[in-house]
Amino acid sequence: MKLRDLLEGIACEIVQGDSGVEIHAIHFDSRKVGKGDVFVAQRGVSVDGHAFIGKAVALGAVGVICEDVPESLPDGVTVVKVANSSDALGWMASAYYGHPSREMKLVGVTGTNGKTTTATLLYEVARLAGKQAGLLSTVCNYVGDEKVHATHTTPDALEINSLMRRMVDEGCEYCFMEVSSHAADQRRVSGLDFDGAIFSNITHDHLDYHKTFRAYIEAKKGFFDRLSAKAFALTNADDKNGMVMLQNTKARKYTYSCKRMADFNCKILERHLDSMLLLLDGSEVWTKFTGDFNAYNLLAVYSAARLLGFEKEELLPVMSMLVPVSGRFETILSRDGIMAIVDYAHTPDALENVLSTISGLKKDGKVITVVGAGGDRDRTKRPEMAEVACRLSDRVVLTSDNPRSEEPTAIIEDMRAGVPEDARDRVLAITDRKEAIRTALMLAKPDDIVLVAGKGHEDYQEIKGVKHHFDDKEIIKEIFKL
Repeated sequence: MKLRDLLEGIACEIVQGDSGVEIHAIHFDSRKVGKGDVFVAQRGVSVDGHAFIGKAVALGAVGVICEDVPESLPDGVTVVKVANSSDALGWMASAYYGHPSREMKLVGVTGTNGKTTTATLLYEVARLAGKQAGLLSTVCNYVGDEKVHATHTTPDALEINSLMRRMVDEGCEYCFMEVSSHAADQRRVSGLDFDGAIFSNITHDHLDYHKTFRAYIEAKKGFFDRLSAKAFALTNADDKNGMVMLQNTKARKYTYSCKRMADFNCKILERHLDSMLLLLDGSEVWTKFTGDFNAYNLLAVYSAARLLGFEKEELLPVMSMLVPVSGRFETILSRDGIMAIVDYAHTPDALENVLSTISGLKKDGKVITVVGAGGDRDRTKRPEMAEVACRLSDRVVLTSDNPRSEEPTAIIEDMRAGVPEDARDRVLAITDRKEAIRTALMLAKPDDIVLVAGKGHEDYQEIKGVKHHFDDKEIIKEIFKL
């Protein structure tokens, strides 16, 4: 493929050299460059790819895409200056793989909480309706039936388009993907042809990256701003920033709500620990989910499916067949009646949603919460997580999550700052997560509920840069002797 073909649709400020040069592959990691490749110099969070242009050329790059033109490069190397290298990479990756997103109906899901559940359930809805579909999510990627390990909420632009090309080649008609704020801000989804976008909600998270809540909102809004007129933009009208997402989009605008009039509505009629009865779009539907947050997730799924052309009569039976996503309010019952719940809740809002649901469903027992906070991430939410846990639990065990490069004890001390004075005698701090879970389960009596929050589907702990196998569900079953 010629370089000029890869640059189609990209505003090039300067082109030095032959744009007709043949390109073998695209890379943004200079270590992967080979003879005949093009290197895209991106400005990363901690590393600037422009510093590695010389290395890429020495390894055989015949083209360089950059925001700052180097002072000198060998003859035969074509240099293209663009306003945003990351944006250009997205468009180039799409062109390199033959624009696979144009051959499927692609829907992106963004928001602080609910992305994984919404995207995964849409994938399941399509498959239960007899359609071939692909999924890009935090938990796992799927190319039709094939499971592909996921390493990021949203992969890089090259991996996205590579997976989508495989989806198209396997006959997929639909693709559902999580679009994180990082991915939107870093333009990893540039060049993709979205048929729809869903906004779930937004609460404080990722301020380690975005610095301000306004910047976090703007990153998600930017995804909607760049939608085409043929796409639909579906937003949660009950979130105070929901309508902000629709302000500048060219897409067709739709709303969903559990509290007010909207294009799509839902009401919870009955609640149980493992199910709820919904009035969904005017019809009663039993679901295998519980909690207000899941009512919103299911409503978003139903609304998006309707906007994709699925008929109501076809959808309602399918909605009742759906099951919770791994690590999202998963229940494990001991032989003597202690209920453990594993949930991915790792933001104050998500934790409050889960604990409020538990509080509204429990009978006479107590609620014991095991919770931590990730290292090298937004520190502002640590005391908030502890405050929520103390307010909505009878006992709290503060512990490690993924400490990464930080000391677990320092993270726990940050969390302690949020413990109210009158709750201090109800709070334990146990650094070892396995011991923390064991202690919580030993403290529990029949009819008590133990929430183990923060990791959900994850089967590892990252400590000092090393990932160790660790699965909350496995630990609980081992302690319960199941």
